[in-house]
Amino acid sequence: MDAADTIRQCLADVTRLRAHCAGNPALNQAVAEIKALQARRFAGTYADLMRNPDVAPATRFFLNELYSPHDFSQRDDQFGRIAGTLQTVFPPAVVDTAVALAQLHALTERLDHAAGCAWLAEAGTLHPAARYLRAWRSVGERSGRTQQLTSVLAIGQDLARLTRTPGLRTLLRLMRRPARLAGLATLQSFLETGFDTFGALARQDGAVEGFLRTVQERETQLIALWFDGAPVACETEIARTLGEAR
Repeated sequence: MDAADTIRQCLADVTRLRAHCAGNPALNQAVAEIKALQARRFAGTYADLMRNPDVAPATRFFLNELYSPHDFSQRDDQFGRIAGTLQTVFPPAVVDTAVALAQLHALTERLDHAAGCAWLAEAGTLHPAARYLRAWRSVGERSGRTQQLTSVLAIGQDLARLTRTPGLRTLLRLMRRPARLAGLATLQSFLETGFDTFGALARQDGAVEGFLRTVQERETQLIALWFDGAPVACETEIARTLGEAR
């Protein structure tokens, strides 16, 4: 399967899951609550990085573009329409990053959908931290969670490498007007923001590696805790990152 077909298949999987939610308002709300809670958790886990001017832009990029509860249907539609031309317009490294983003998006949507179903099943008087932990463990998918983290880190590494591709920033700038006229402004914005954010970070010696290492260490620890840790310890940590008393 080539890059365009892979992207289209991933987006088709996302569309199917969204359609299933659209036909079930309670599930749709549950998935939205899961996404919002996970974004709050990420913001809480990396609050210190958000306050660090050196890495705050990269942290916000991860939060807004990869961990956000926002509706990405507009970007998905644009992504799908440009999929067939990616291989003729962009260098192979950009195409690989686009494929990785689509695959991560599909994996994340599948995990969020499953978590939403489990969240709905745990409806009641549980504290949000306890309810989330039960939903997380009910879904399982340890390998899926690990792959999700691996993909996030790889995309960060790819964006940093792309900043060293001669002429790519100029190409993105030249594409700005054609992209807007073609209705691809949202996708164009993602590419430019990612490029500029990680380009600035890459100009600081070791900053990209340090940032991604911090994300890897913290997320790996949390995955292990939430799968294997004592429930009280897990719920306390989740509540702490959400800024809630437990």
